[in-house]
Amino acid sequence: MPESSQKSWSGRALIVGAGGIGEVLASQLADRCPHLTVTLCRRKPKDASDWPLDLENSESLSWLTQTLSNDHSPLRLVFNATGRLHGPSLQPEKRLQHVQPDALIESFKINAAAPLLLAKAIEPSLRRDQPFHYASLSARVGSIGDNRSGGWYAYRAAKAAQNMMLRTLSVEWARRFPEATVTLLHPGTTDTALSKPFQSFVPAEKLFSPQRAAGHLLDVLLQQTPAQSGAFLAWDGQSIPW
Repeated sequence: MPESSQKSWSGRALIVGAGGIGEVLASQLADRCPHLTVTLCRRKPKDASDWPLDLENSESLSWLTQTLSNDHSPLRLVFNATGRLHGPSLQPEKRLQHVQPDALIESFKINAAAPLLLAKAIEPSLRRDQPFHYASLSARVGSIGDNRSGGWYAYRAAKAAQNMMLRTLSVEWARRFPEATVTLLHPGTTDTALSKPFQSFVPAEKLFSPQRAAGHLLDVLLQQTPAQSGAFLAWDGQSIPW
């Protein structure tokens, strides 16, 4: 549904993940759609309006399902802005001998399974005749067809798995919730903690601030319609090969 018609939406929107882009997405979405109650979900809430949510914890996801069932505001949009490329036990692999089983599991848990489990948690709050957006951050490196440089086994594979699962979700929801739109979004390289160790390889004009990245993502997302559900799109609206 075009953005102009969404400005009058009333209801709730959830932005899941406050790192990097998430907080900016929440702020910009609230400005663009003033009738929406935009709620930021994160592991450790900072404000009274935040909701506590850990996508890697089944009890936390159950809490979300129950909380939404008691919420009288219609659910209009859920945006998964989580993702993990590196951490204390996770580093992008440069070659096969760097691949570790535990790192594969960790990457798949947060980058592939979590977006689908989030969709499962919020599904009971969807209505067949109610316009709804479900968006999730993917990455161009999750494209099989666009993989020309190799490396990053766990992250690439996990993002590709997310793409398949949410594409499959879009097919199911098209039958059950025909007003729902599922979109996978590549934000471009953004100046966040996720990309920080790799920014030296990125030209200055291709490194986006979180504010610019969030603006691009909302520009694209708010133009999507149910007929386009299941798309894998870059920040400029261009389709990315699967």
